[in-house]
Amino acid sequence: MKLTPPKVITWWIAVALGVLGLIGHFGNVAALSAYAFWLVTAGLALLVLATLIKDL
Repeated sequence: MKLTPPKVITWWIAVALGVLGLIGHFGNVAALSAYAFWLVTAGLALLVLATLIKDL
C-alpha cells in the first residue's frame, strides 16, 4: 500500500470540518451542535481518503 500526502486544499477542508465540529460541540451554535460528531468524522474520513487516494 502506497500512501501519499493530501493536497493542501484537501487538508484545509478537513481541518475546517474538524473545527466546525469542535465549535458545535463546545460552543453555543445550535445549527452545528446536532452535527458536531459527523463533522469531525467527515474531516477525519477525508484525511484518510486523501492519504489513500493519489491526487485527492
